[in-house]
Amino acid sequence: MKMTFRWFGETDTVPLTYIKQIPGMTGVVGALFHIPAGDEWPEQDIEALYNRVKEANLELEVIESVNVHDDIKLGLPSRDQYIENYKATIRTLSKYGVKVICYNFMPIFDWTRSDLAMPLPDHSTVLSYQRDQIEGVDPKEMIDRITESSKGLTMPGWEPERLAHIAELFEKYQGMTEDRLFYNLVYFLEQVIPVAKECNIRMAIHPDDPPWSVFGLPRIVKNEQDLDRIVQAVNEPENGLTLCSGSLGANRDNNLITIFDKFIAMDRVPFMHIRNVAHKANGDFHEVAHKDNSASVDVKGLIKVLNKNQYKGYLRPDHGRMIWGEEGRPGYGLYDRALGAMYLQGLWDMLEEEEQ
Repeated sequence: MKMTFRWFGETDTVPLTYIKQIPGMTGVVGALFHIPAGDEWPEQDIEALYNRVKEANLELEVIESVNVHDDIKLGLPSRDQYIENYKATIRTLSKYGVKVICYNFMPIFDWTRSDLAMPLPDHSTVLSYQRDQIEGVDPKEMIDRITESSKGLTMPGWEPERLAHIAELFEKYQGMTEDRLFYNLVYFLEQVIPVAKECNIRMAIHPDDPPWSVFGLPRIVKNEQDLDRIVQAVNEPENGLTLCSGSLGANRDNNLITIFDKFIAMDRVPFMHIRNVAHKANGDFHEVAHKDNSASVDVKGLIKVLNKNQYKGYLRPDHGRMIWGEEGRPGYGLYDRALGAMYLQGLWDMLEEEEQ
């Protein structure tokens, strides 16, 4: 496996030099966060990002994300131009060595949480999902709460230019069903997967976060059955998955060991996120350290699955706690994600040694 670290560019509180200092770190997972969803990424901006990462002696082989415009998800006539822009971006990224593009197909919100700084008993803070603060609540109330607690830093998928039109977006999605949304995903994939194949890039859809309907919006990447349906819809290696233990693991009905083993063995998982969550009886959940034996994700079991399948794809430690007084983008500080990276690599190294 290749260990990577998400980096938000020059506005990130974590500099590339610090990422490089994490043992075993091969590269960063980057993006052009200033480009609106649907626009073609300018080559000069891609080149500048590539050069900046290369100067730090790191690789830029995974992009997260080239966001999919809502008109594509809605199936509007304007989607064809946005898909052409997407194809052009794939071709340009391939010129700079990109191998994987992570994306999602969630309407409006890329992810949903009620709190970005829930305190834990050890005085760290984490992202959490409390149903009574989301279900039945005006979406704008949640947006205001998240914006206020993001410490002035833009959270991925919560770009202000999109959220400014939230009422209009909800109106457009009125009546959208899972079947229609899935049909629109297949339409998109049938257009972009041939280009990805031509460019030796693997697309990797991210699961819904959380994996159930929020605010009445449909979800189509929730469980093993959904993942099966997606990979079979366009049955090419370039139509891949980003398996995320935190997103899928938010639903206790998802058997992560089975899901990871199945799709890794099929060679349909070029990229994955590993994070840990703890469930409450009422369905609430919050994130915890990667090593937390009281939590709900069997992280050790997942690394055993990766090792059994001799996984050669990309992995990044996802959402960490904010610890040791660090200030930064919630979930994306340096310290706890670096600890997570070392824990994951330590598990892998021990398994490798046992096999010798």
